[in-house]
Amino acid sequence: QVQLVESGGGLVQPGGSLRLSCAPSGSSFSIRAMGWYRQAPGKQRELVADISSGSTTYYADSVKGRFTISRDNAKNTAYLQMNSLKPEDTAVYYCNAEVNNGLTSHWYWGQGTQVTVSS
Repeated sequence: QVQLVESGGGLVQPGGSLRLSCAPSGSSFSIRAMGWYRQAPGKQRELVADISSGSTTYYADSVKGRFTISRDNAKNTAYLQMNSLKPEDTAVYYCNAEVNNGLTSHWYWGQGTQVTVSS
């Protein structure tokens, strides 16, 4: 069973930056496409950004110009660079990735990482 390992969350002041990472466990897997979602307390999970296998990107209006999604194929890792963070960005962030094992691809969820923006 593939596991997506997320890291990079934490507490940051408004205006600060964080970079989230997401990588599949095991070196025989690769990320084809992926998305970053977030869920704030009492709210539905929402798509923040995604990147296709062809590297086409999408951003929610609320993060456009502040967040950047990217993928490093050599490191087999996907990232979400978050700049100019606002208190309303506080949420648990999840990666959702299409992982290829060389034969087939399946979608998996990461365990989530907490991002808190507060002074």
